Amino acid sequence: MSSRRWVVVVPVKDAQRGKTRLADVLEPAARAALVRAMALDTVEAVTACASVARVLVVTGDGPVAHGAARLPRVGVLPEPAAQAGDTGWVALDRAVSAGARRARTEAPGAPVAVLLGDLPGLDPAELTTAFDAAESGRSVLPDAEGTGTTLLTVGPGEDVESRFGAGSAAAHEALGYRRLELDLPTLRQDVDLPADLVRVIARRVGGRTQALLERLAPLPL
Repeated sequence: MSSRRWVVVVPVKDAQRGKTRLADVLEPAARAALVRAMALDTVEAVTACASVARVLVVTGDGPVAHGAARLPRVGVLPEPAAQAGDTGWVALDRAVSAGARRARTEAPGAPVAVLLGDLPGLDPAELTTAFDAAESGRSVLPDAEGTGTTLLTVGPGEDVESRFGAGSAAAHEALGYRRLELDLPTLRQDVDLPADLVRVIARRVGGRTQALLERLAPLPL
């Protein structure tokens, strides 16, 4: 695959509403700071991937938007306005759709990927491996547990449909995404639970996340 072909959409929720399942180990302000640090480390790792031409961050979080806009080849879109009855996952899917529409406007002939913003240890080489395996087609990479989703890909001109939430890997397969079974530990290890945080710390994390964790140490993990 030639370098710098993909447009990657990274939706990031308002940090004040993120990572509630870490409430037992982090206070609200620390959780918000962690969401922001992880998101910016994730986006920075994506920009270091030679197969990526453009990153589109869709967020309603001011610090994330400001930080992402300073990174190379990154555009920032506002999170779509909430609608009555929205759940967090519906709002995330709406953000994905907004990013995908912008991707098609900016680069109509490019393959598009959706990557979640809680991969603070992401190795850019693993993202390249996933893109090579996807072959610019409709694929889903499950998380480390095999039930969630960290990456979706579609080929040029294809619509991006997403169904994030519990059991999203199977939901995406039902939409026609091909499941990628790849040994990509940094790309599949998202952070939702304290045990996930333990695993990414044991491996490595990006600079912002590492600095934050050092300030918060010791964590009750």
